[in-house]
Amino acid sequence: MELNIQTPALLFPAVSLLMLAYTNKFLAIANLIRKLYSDYEKDQHISLIAQISNLRRRLMLIRLMQVTGVASILSCVVTMFLVYEGFQGWAKLIFAISLLLMIASLVISLLEIFLSIGALRHLLRDLEEKM
Repeated sequence: MELNIQTPALLFPAVSLLMLAYTNKFLAIANLIRKLYSDYEKDQHISLIAQISNLRRRLMLIRLMQVTGVASILSCVVTMFLVYEGFQGWAKLIFAISLLLMIASLVISLLEIFLSIGALRHLLRDLEEKM
């Protein structure tokens, strides 16, 4: 297979949208943590600690998602440079690494989604107990 410069360029729109989604998730969780921290200072309820702990894990996953996403797009740029310079063997290897990094980013995103669902399930259980 001959790799041309357009092939790695195809990932740019997808990675850009993913990074935007990851950043939005990060900002939403950061705001939620600030709110929970404020709530905890007022009413030191034990369920708030569990929620904050869950959010800490989610932030760690989002940071890892962002790092692997950025590494993927950086690898695409390196691939494009290698194709431009005529180093097909290296370009194919780096592009494969780029695809693997994108896969890793998406798998981590799935893990974060499952963790998020678990947190919402916990909140719903608390709400049902109060009813």
